Amino acid sequence: MPIPTDYKKPQRLTAKENAFQQIQQWIIDGTLQPAEKLNDNELAKALGVSRTPVRESLQLLEVQGFVEMFPGKATQVTEVEQDDIQQLLPPLASLQALSAELATPHLTAETIQLLEQTNEEFATAIHEKRSFDALRIDEAFHKIIGDTANNSYVTSMVSNLQAHVGRLFFHNSIVLTEKSIQEHHKIIQLMKNQDGEAASTLMRKNWLRAIEEFKSLKN
Repeated sequence: MPIPTDYKKPQRLTAKENAFQQIQQWIIDGTLQPAEKLNDNELAKALGVSRTPVRESLQLLEVQGFVEMFPGKATQVTEVEQDDIQQLLPPLASLQALSAELATPHLTAETIQLLEQTNEEFATAIHEKRSFDALRIDEAFHKIIGDTANNSYVTSMVSNLQAHVGRLFFHNSIVLTEKSIQEHHKIIQLMKNQDGEAASTLMRKNWLRAIEEFKSLKN
């Protein structure tokens, strides 16, 4: 199981939090491949922690659908089915749409400026074909809206689903296009005009469009 040893460890995290975040990221970006068997001793050594936080992290990752644990046998990374996008995006689209509606009444000039700046960075990444950067910036754009909505339950559910979006991206199920730039711009304008309902509708469309684009790539 090839595990990097030169990664930068996040600061101010517990051993469990650090283990969880790093193992999840390795699964998302394909460092740990689908169906790969995981050895908690190797993971603990690579992360510089004991086996306990690794085991606790693997249990949480199983709940979130990233690993499968077979007691007394093995723990392995879950498979990636490209058609998972059709199950993943509808609930995420609804949650992101709700975030836009909830965030609209709480927008400040500073938040609007940050959204516009982030979308400009997103556009640059798209035009320069820096797909990974575009994914991270797109995530940051939606996180700004989610943070402004200030609903911890929505934030928690979005965070889990967003991690699966990242995994599908690395396995070529999700492609970001220039249409998202335009939709982001319109969402900002609608929120700026305090039209939370319209912003919510467009936000849902922004996420669900990826399903149609995925289908077109398969044909």
